[in-house]
Amino acid sequence: MKSKSIFAAALVVVSSVSTPVFARSARVVDGDTLEINGVTYRLHGIDAPEAGQSCEKAGGGKWACGKAAIAAMEDLISSGVTCDNRGSDGYSRTIGVCTAGGIDVNARMVEAGNAWAFVKYSTDYVSIEQKARAAGVGVWQAETESPWDYRAHKWDVAKQESPDGCPIKGNISKQGMIYHAPWSPWYGKTKVSQEEGERWFCSEGEAIQAGWRAPIWGN
Repeated sequence: MKSKSIFAAALVVVSSVSTPVFARSARVVDGDTLEINGVTYRLHGIDAPEAGQSCEKAGGGKWACGKAAIAAMEDLISSGVTCDNRGSDGYSRTIGVCTAGGIDVNARMVEAGNAWAFVKYSTDYVSIEQKARAAGVGVWQAETESPWDYRAHKWDVAKQESPDGCPIKGNISKQGMIYHAPWSPWYGKTKVSQEEGERWFCSEGEAIQAGWRAPIWGN
C-alpha cells in the first residue's frame, strides 16, 4: 500500500542538542505519533483516536475519527515539523511538543477535536479541550469512547483469544518486523506463523525490545 504520509524536508529540533537536526522525511504513524529520521515521537499531552477507531456522530451513526486524525496530522506537518525532546516513554518513543509553520501541533489536534487532552500524563491541553467540547467539534459532536478506553476494551477481548493471554501479533512482511496491537486496523487480518519466525507478545514494550515496530499508516 502506498503511503501518503511521507513528507520531505522535515525538521527536528531536539532540546538536548544546540544544532537542529534535519531529517529526510516525517511519517505519520497515527494521530499522535510521528516517525522522523528513524526516531519515533509521541506527542506530549494528547491522545488521538486509534487508526481503526470510529466515533459517534451528532444525530446518530459513526464516523472514522481515527482516519480523520491521521489526515489532520498529515496536513499539519506537510511543510515540515519541529519537535522538542521531553524524555522518553516506556516504549522507547521520544515525548515532544511539535511545531509546524508556527503552529503548536499538539494543541491544534485537541483544538480541532481530533485528539483528547491526555490527562493521565499532563493537564497542559485541558483548557483547549474544554473549548473544543463546548464548540462540539470533532470527537465532541456526540458522546464517544476515549482512545484509552477503546484500547482497553480491544485488549481485554483479544487477550482472551490469544495464546497465553499475549495478544500482540509480531508479523514479518516486506515492510519488516511489524507488531500489531489489538486496536490496529490490520489486527484481524494478521496471522502469526511461528514457523516463519513470527510470534506473540504480551506487551508493546516487549515487542519493541525484540526488534519489532508499530505499523505506520499507509505502510
